[in-house]
Amino acid sequence: MQDKIHRKLFLGFMQMHILYHAKREPIYGVWMMEELREHGYETGPGTRRPILHDLEAFGLLTAASVNTNGKVRKYYSITEAGVRALEEGIEKATELLRELRQ
Repeated sequence: MQDKIHRKLFLGFMQMHILYHAKREPIYGVWMMEELREHGYETGPGTRRPILHDLEAFGLLTAASVNTNGKVRKYYSITEAGVRALEEGIEKATELLRELRQ
């Protein structure tokens, strides 16, 4: 039960990380998995792919396949809707942190 709660809670944090990095430059899944690991999130393809696909399906990311050294890699970039969602998420997270510190 605890794992399910943590997974659900941290899913939003991971989505924020993804949108943040996609705003800075196009990202790809394996790199993002490594980046998330640096922040303490242990994810594998079974977690990462659905998150990226959901963000794309919601119109927050766009994807483009790029041939890199003979390997096709899917790069994700943030959309205008993604920028707005990220900004709103930052506002909500900031408000929550202020409240938690009181």
